[in-house]
Amino acid sequence: MKTAATEANNGGHNLTNGGFEKSFTSRFSSLLASRDRDYLLSPTGTQVKVSDLEGKILGLYFSANWYSTCRSFTQLLAGVYEKLKSKGSEFEVVFVSSDEDLEAFNNYRACMPWLSVPFSDLESKKALNRKFEVEGIPCLIILHPGDNKDEATLFDGAELIYRYGDQAFPFTKEKLEELYREEELKHENQTLTTLLTNHDRDYLLGHPPTNQVPIDSLIGKTVGLYFSGQWCLPCLNFTPKLISIYHKIKQLLEERGGEDFEIVFVSNDRDEDSFRSYFGSMPWLSLPFGDAVIKSLYKYFDVQGIPCLVIIGSDGKTVTKQGRNLINLYQENAYPFTEAKLQLLRKEMDEAAKNLPKFAYHEGHRHELTLVSEGTGGGPFICCDCDEQGSGWAYQCLECGYEVHPKCVRAVANGASVYS
Repeated sequence: MKTAATEANNGGHNLTNGGFEKSFTSRFSSLLASRDRDYLLSPTGTQVKVSDLEGKILGLYFSANWYSTCRSFTQLLAGVYEKLKSKGSEFEVVFVSSDEDLEAFNNYRACMPWLSVPFSDLESKKALNRKFEVEGIPCLIILHPGDNKDEATLFDGAELIYRYGDQAFPFTKEKLEELYREEELKHENQTLTTLLTNHDRDYLLGHPPTNQVPIDSLIGKTVGLYFSGQWCLPCLNFTPKLISIYHKIKQLLEERGGEDFEIVFVSNDRDEDSFRSYFGSMPWLSLPFGDAVIKSLYKYFDVQGIPCLVIIGSDGKTVTKQGRNLINLYQENAYPFTEAKLQLLRKEMDEAAKNLPKFAYHEGHRHELTLVSEGTGGGPFICCDCDEQGSGWAYQCLECGYEVHPKCVRAVANGASVYS
């Protein structure tokens, strides 16, 4: 695919600011320079020659100030960038803005320690987005020097930074395979004790928070690690539901005997007062606010969004990271969240679907809805009624894509819908 830079290169020449023509043969120059620009902007606004990037590993950072997830990732990336720079690593980042105006661009760039494509060069930014087929932000494309093969390009740089931080450098196939092997080994040797303890703490907080509950008391139980924060609206919506399901599972297991279930709050709160207020509404245990283990757990389980519920089995191994979705789909019946239990629930759902009407009108939508499954045009979706994820069976609008859980349908007669 041509980029704006290559299209402007007619004959392989560019006109630089100095008014002379120069042949750009490097990958970086052809991507980042244009007919009338051979520089990028430094954090202070000075011009840095694109040619100064030669020999470095480059991260093209597609981001925007208006998106909170981008702003959060920028802070994380800046920490990794500064750490690599302090080690003398040959790594550079170039910001490719999706900001709406120059003021937003300048305000956002002010918190970045790396280079930027000038905001005014719209064609180069569009060309880079097309070249790398950027569909979502934040996006970090990793390019290696002197390697023009597309397969050498890493499109998941943001995920690698989330998971491994500066350890992902130099982002080579060999380095990533090494990290994957280490990660697999950690998960194979994982225990509840190694997950939740640190060198000077072997307990969790109970109620009141001064009550210290030994982590060893959870060994042999199914445990949910609940990643959440009071500032997060989806968390505030999901937590009451989880509390209700938690009590139902506990009651079920008490009647059955021989098993137990517990949840541990892994806080993403921004201050201790918020943590205390939020944890005070929960009936389960918690890691102490600001504990070093919290950060390591977010990275270890690659938690990129909250709320998130990771289920640890009675053997201390990870059962699933999709606990939230399973709670939404199956409520307390999801316990113990194992694949065998989920297969049974899917089979029951398939049987129940045989008795559902093929078509329905829902009071929250104007069009007729069609019952679909994963095999007939359905698949993972966000329910337009309860805003939670679903999979398997759904009622779907074939006209506009509206989709709801079968349990969320409030059926009305044709023409009696309450239009949304």
